[in-house]
Amino acid sequence: MEEAGLISLYDYLGYAAGSELGKEVATAATKAKEKIGKRFVTNTRYKGEVMLYRREFLKEYFQMKQKSEIEPSLGDRQSYQL
Repeated sequence: MEEAGLISLYDYLGYAAGSELGKEVATAATKAKEKIGKRFVTNTRYKGEVMLYRREFLKEYFQMKQKSEIEPSLGDRQSYQL
């Protein structure tokens, strides 16, 4: 059942996210107690249900994901021996 105001990962990203990313987002949404909708899709590449999320949730999710993938710099630390 499609919920008003909810969008799919495809709608948000502009491309197919794939099952791995789809599972990650669904898990995060469930943990955050986000409202999740469903839509049945049929096209030449995919036939089945897709999950729907609030646009704001997806924006926050991908911002946090991007931040966690950036490793902090160690600066110019070098190993000096005396």
